[in-house]
Amino acid sequence: MRLIILGPPGAGKGTQADRLTEARGIPHISTGDIFRANIKDGTPLGQQVKGILDAGGYVTDEITNEIVKDRLAQDDAREGFLLDGYPRTVPQVAALDEMLGADGFTLDAVLQLTVNDEELVARLLKRAESSGRADDTEDVIRERQAIYNRQTSPLAATYRERGVLIEIDGMGDVDEVESRVIEVLDGLAARAG
Repeated sequence: MRLIILGPPGAGKGTQADRLTEARGIPHISTGDIFRANIKDGTPLGQQVKGILDAGGYVTDEITNEIVKDRLAQDDAREGFLLDGYPRTVPQVAALDEMLGADGFTLDAVLQLTVNDEELVARLLKRAESSGRADDTEDVIRERQAIYNRQTSPLAATYRERGVLIEIDGMGDVDEVESRVIEVLDGLAARAG
């Protein structure tokens, strides 16, 4: 399956993506993880991305698209993948369409985890406390949520219009959410098969 997972910070995307990709045998492709690994390893890309982020900027669509294109061309992603953190902009949606279309593929589904704002704030404050991230204050968290909502709303609308967006209740414990995700994917697989 070729999937995207959407959801604001704290929705549980990373946790669900890890569980899902293990169960389905497809790679979890996180642009954030790719950027962090390159920064840690001191690669030319990592140095470039670090410079952009240290200056408070955003990694350009051009750089991000090239990274994703390269990653999707690797053998383990040929039969499917789960994208996390990409696409983030409407031009990235178009770039992904072009990448997939070049090989005759389309997305099977875009999974959007929905969690109410107060629960998201509570989760992220708890995570900040346990990981010692003093910069993750409630104000910072709420601003990140607002940015996410502004940037992602157009993507969700695009995928909803295409009939591939599936909203999944992200409230509850990890196992409950996972069972909802699996139920949705089993339904998709049954219809495709």
